[in-house]
Amino acid sequence: MSRSVRAALFDVDGTLVDTNYLHAVTWWEAFGQAGYQLVMADIHRAIGMGSDLMLDQLLPTDRDKDADADIRAAHSTLYATYWSRLRPLPGAADLLRACKRRGLAVVLASSADESEFHALRAALDAEDAIDAATFAGDVESSKPAPDLVEAALDRVGAPAADAVFTGDTVWDVQACRKAGVPCIGLLSGGIGRDELTAAGAAEVYPGPAELLAGIQASLLGGADGR
Repeated sequence: MSRSVRAALFDVDGTLVDTNYLHAVTWWEAFGQAGYQLVMADIHRAIGMGSDLMLDQLLPTDRDKDADADIRAAHSTLYATYWSRLRPLPGAADLLRACKRRGLAVVLASSADESEFHALRAALDAEDAIDAATFAGDVESSKPAPDLVEAALDRVGAPAADAVFTGDTVWDVQACRKAGVPCIGLLSGGIGRDELTAAGAAEVYPGPAELLAGIQASLLGGADGR
């Protein structure tokens, strides 16, 4: 492969930790508590956006937006009950370690807030392979804006041309396109191959275990592997 890769950037929810459907359920409950009866499938399609954009997409435009903070707080409280039961996706930690062994800087780039992000890192249990991280509190605009991807690049001083991002939603892919970083899509978050490809994903794998198995032939194979 002619392309040189120095940094491997990773989304976390749905990409490394199996959380997307937990988010869908707890958002569904939070919306219900606020009087909104949403279809859970619609909520799932919006997972991966920042919560501000998600609420704008899913809720009426003429709503009282002052109540949005209460909906976010309800979701956070409901989701926190799962923290001790979060599980990494098969192969996730080993994928990060494989990238590290190949000489790549490994960076997590999550739309989660700080407390949720710490819970995700604890569930992933791969601190030995992580060089840097960024989360929602570090940027002004959430995915699909490119801010998180650009912040991840800044953490390790890598240009977009030398990085690869791995994510599971169309919002990840769109953020990468805006940042000029190629994106590997994973199906582990529940979004279909065709949708990820249509959004601009350069490669698509079923999950982190399959990406790990095919890492040499993937975009991440641009590093000098061992």
